[in-house]
Amino acid sequence: MAAASDLPHAICVELARDAIADGPDSFDEAAACDRAVQYTRSLLAPVVNATGVLLHTNLGRAPLAFHHPPQALNVEFSLLTGERGSRQAAVGRLFASLCGAEAAMVVNNNAAAVLLVLASLAADRQVLVSRGESVEIGGGFRVPDVMEQSGARLVDVGTTNRTRLTDYSKALQRASADVALVLKVHPSNYRIEGFVEDTPVAQLATLGVPVVADIGSGLIDANCPWLSGPPPAWLAGEPAAKQTLAAGAALVTFSGDKLLGGPQAGIIAGRADLVAACAAHPLARALRPGGHVLFALQQLALSYLDRSAATSIPFWQMAATSVDELDVRAHRVVDAAGTGAVVASEAVPGAGSAPGTAIASVAVSLPGDHLAALRAAAPPIIGRTRDGATLLDMRTVHPSDDAHLAAVVAALPAR
Repeated sequence: MAAASDLPHAICVELARDAIADGPDSFDEAAACDRAVQYTRSLLAPVVNATGVLLHTNLGRAPLAFHHPPQALNVEFSLLTGERGSRQAAVGRLFASLCGAEAAMVVNNNAAAVLLVLASLAADRQVLVSRGESVEIGGGFRVPDVMEQSGARLVDVGTTNRTRLTDYSKALQRASADVALVLKVHPSNYRIEGFVEDTPVAQLATLGVPVVADIGSGLIDANCPWLSGPPPAWLAGEPAAKQTLAAGAALVTFSGDKLLGGPQAGIIAGRADLVAACAAHPLARALRPGGHVLFALQQLALSYLDRSAATSIPFWQMAATSVDELDVRAHRVVDAAGTGAVVASEAVPGAGSAPGTAIASVAVSLPGDHLAALRAAAPPIIGRTRDGATLLDMRTVHPSDDAHLAAVVAALPAR
């Protein structure tokens, strides 16, 4: 069993005992080896994302190459003074520059960022939130629940589909000095259309209460200056950190592994006094990221600042690839495999980013459902089915995986 699976001996012993316990009279070596294979396939491993979802939450969201030598890292050590330093200083300074903010800090995801902001700035006080933004986002992140855990008190404002500045003003008048913050939450993974109205940050900033904008997806700058052309059409309406702060938000929070294209993290950026209050809260230590995440974010921030993000960040490489280039690659895969057809496709940003939008793409189409056989490849290929066909969307496949894709497709049984 161990030889067949490359699993440690202790795991193989455990699996063999489980097989014997299930049926000692029917135990055979083949069944035990099958358990070992299943165990191996349950472990984390690289896969080929051919789903057309650029930020696939089940596949780790933003793909990111990260290499760090087995050496110490000055995470909390100042090379200038030779004394203990802050793990937030270097990366915080870079993200403050990126966002046009006074200060910034990093925690382990955006839910943690929202929790820390509320706990630090609004414990035992009221926070105004539009009813249309008191949302549940993937993974059970519910604004009312996070608010409760932070110790802040939620005050619903307006209605589900329409919330105006006057609604916030009336709530402020009722609560007087007890309101700590106005929280604006980007719905992120859904969109309400029709008879709707919300209050932009620029208007909320006139209320005299700090506005915290959870923009979620982590678009740094709506102008996308790291791209050679104009911002992609599918980003229209997506809130960006730089513009949200310029509009008057006191703080923004956003994810690191979505449109930012980095590792899982949560970034808090804005007024220096508010960021300092968050950093000083006891929760900040429990929510802090490790050195590898901070180093990866530092490399990412430098890529944005030197305008190389379009070529150095895998997410933006995927997003910026032309349809013509995808078409050429798809035809090469089909020609090499000797089967399949090249079809127009639509990719999506994913992970709740730019909901309801699509990105023109190209896919290899195979008649029938081949998902299980594709998953059995090494490395596994994850595709999708539509209208009785298997689609392998080339926008989310790294070019280095094209040959593997062709070889696996060529070996699929005929349908």
